[in-house]
Amino acid sequence: MVLRLQKEALVKPYEKMTLTQLKEAEDEFDEEDKKAIETYREKRLQELKALKKKQKFGELREISGNQYVNEVTNADKDVWVVIHLYRSSIPMCLLVNQHLSLLARKFPETKFVKAIVNSCIQHYHDNCLPTIFVYKNGQIEGKFIGIIECGGINLRLEELEWKLAEVGAVQTDLEENPKKGIVDVMESSVRNTSIYDDTNSSNSDNDDTK
Repeated sequence: MVLRLQKEALVKPYEKMTLTQLKEAEDEFDEEDKKAIETYREKRLQELKALKKKQKFGELREISGNQYVNEVTNADKDVWVVIHLYRSSIPMCLLVNQHLSLLARKFPETKFVKAIVNSCIQHYHDNCLPTIFVYKNGQIEGKFIGIIECGGINLRLEELEWKLAEVGAVQTDLEENPKKGIVDVMESSVRNTSIYDDTNSSNSDNDDTK
């Protein structure tokens, strides 16, 4: 308690104020404080600009094929871009769009866009949809093509978030693959089936030698 009070005593009044409050109260400070306030104000402005720049997206935007190069390939330096090529007639594409809309709000520093596939690629096969490309600095850093690679028809939001985090597009707070439990059960089932088949095969061989 004493240590906390000592630390608070060392904090200048202006360090707890907003930029608006600083402007209103600047006449109450002496010259030394005014110089410190100006430095502090500049620091806060830079922090706010950096935050605004980092969080400038925040939604899943629709683009057309003729915007692809400008919006995706030539996006701002060091900005991660996730683009979903889709057809509205495919249920899995609609599911992916729903998930990407939520992820765009959760990760506003990443650019999320979607485009009807025919406007970008002619004669693209339905079995390749949904298609998700992940770009950074004009290069494809990750891709998920088709239902299986995208996570299956029962794809959950957390599973898609993990996939994007694995290629670096988002900084997830998930601690492990949300599909890990399902994978473990499947692997266990495969192992048990293999053991069962080996046992049956062994018994069959023994019967043949009798």
